[in-house]
Amino acid sequence: MENIQHSHVEVKGLKLHVAEIGTGPKAVLFLHGFPEIWYTWRYQMIVVANAGYRAIAFDFRGYGLSEHPAEPEKVNLMDLVDEVAGLLDSLGISKAFLVGKDFGALPAYLVAAVHPEKVASVITLGIPFMLPGPSAVQNHFLPKGFYITRWQEPGRAEADFGRFDVKSVIRNIYILFSGSEVPVAGDDQEIMDLFNPSTPLPPWFSEENLATYASLYEKSGFRFALQVPYRSLVVDSGIIDPKVTIPALLIMGEKDYVFKFPGMEDYIRSGMVKNFVPNLEVIYMPEGSHFVHEQFPEKVNQLIIEFLDKQSI
Repeated sequence: MENIQHSHVEVKGLKLHVAEIGTGPKAVLFLHGFPEIWYTWRYQMIVVANAGYRAIAFDFRGYGLSEHPAEPEKVNLMDLVDEVAGLLDSLGISKAFLVGKDFGALPAYLVAAVHPEKVASVITLGIPFMLPGPSAVQNHFLPKGFYITRWQEPGRAEADFGRFDVKSVIRNIYILFSGSEVPVAGDDQEIMDLFNPSTPLPPWFSEENLATYASLYEKSGFRFALQVPYRSLVVDSGIIDPKVTIPALLIMGEKDYVFKFPGMEDYIRSGMVKNFVPNLEVIYMPEGSHFVHEQFPEKVNQLIIEFLDKQSI
């Protein structure tokens, strides 16, 4: 970890926090999800760098140590597509491999769709190709206490989270998201009420890890994270007939709660997703959770390296 270099790179008028290790000619850019920051990729970055690649992870705008946009409520996922493309330009990288998890999977695929010349291949964890817009997540098929529905309601998550310190919020969400059930609150509950204080952290996530995440969310807060991805997920991307024709890999934990989103398992297993990503390989990890890259880092690292080594730039 001490060999990871940190800097700030200006992209679209905002200084983004960038972590980097390795000097190989081929660059791998890692895109985090929520409730995460660049640090979520700590295991992958070191192994990828040792395999001869230039490994880069950054905090999206409004997250971690990156600057916030002046008007967060006006930002959507397509702005992150521009951000990723702009970061590659600022770093002097003409073409890269993209690795995304959770909502980071969306810009990974969308950069490949909009800027195919910039992406050699895509790897995503837990989330297949999805197009932002009103039908991105079928909220109406889930109870009204579904966590995304709750967090899309202005002010509701802010009030819920505000009852706790930042570290407790991160702990609660991390434990909820580590489970195999979709987080759904009852009519008389908020999402934070689903957390059982006696539930320990997962064995693969230490108090030290939690403290690192929490320290960065104490700096950034949750304002932007609630906007992107949750409240902006319904904003239409404006992309017509998207196709990602480069090689792609989806690593899917079969105990990831996202697998239980309405239609998600069928979309992946039936091959419907290949209508958008025809050269997609899917690898299932039977015990894998939403944080499969931290839960089983050795296996995930092996899958990533094997896939990357088959590709060319």
